[in-house]
Amino acid sequence: MSIRRRQSCPAARRCHRLPPDPVLHRATQADADVLAAIHASAFPPAEAWSRDVFDMQLALPNVFGLLHPMGGMILVRIAADEAEILTLAVAPEVRRAGLGYNLLLEATDGAAGLGARRIFLEVSSGNIAAQALYTKTGFVQVGQRRHYYSDQSDALVLRLDLDPTGQSRALGSVATPNQ
Repeated sequence: MSIRRRQSCPAARRCHRLPPDPVLHRATQADADVLAAIHASAFPPAEAWSRDVFDMQLALPNVFGLLHPMGGMILVRIAADEAEILTLAVAPEVRRAGLGYNLLLEATDGAAGLGARRIFLEVSSGNIAAQALYTKTGFVQVGQRRHYYSDQSDALVLRLDLDPTGQSRALGSVATPNQ
């Protein structure tokens, strides 16, 4: 199974986007066990979210999740014209295959389509691979939370500005996640 990759596009020009990844689907409460299993495989035990946490988050009207059946997931919360990536996880055995990138693109597209003008996330200062992914997709550091994680690493607060027309300034055009 291959992952479609979106070609990069200078923010100054409009880009035609590849169709959404047909394998990704919108996560529901029925997917809570799968989401928790992926999260547990990707994070240390002290940071892994339980099935109940995913179930409660997905029950909220302002939260959406995307799931890739190969072992990737993302959860996003919308609040007014801002969004926050609550968590992004890719199972270790399928990392470096483009799942995280594709999930991130679709989630930022979905957030923009739901009216977000900017999207935030936090990443451990020790997670160099994730930082590279976020930089590649246009996120910039706007803050830092000292000793935020259980291993005492700092959280870097990152932001991606979204165009008011619903287009990510760094990523190209957008579409809402499948419903």
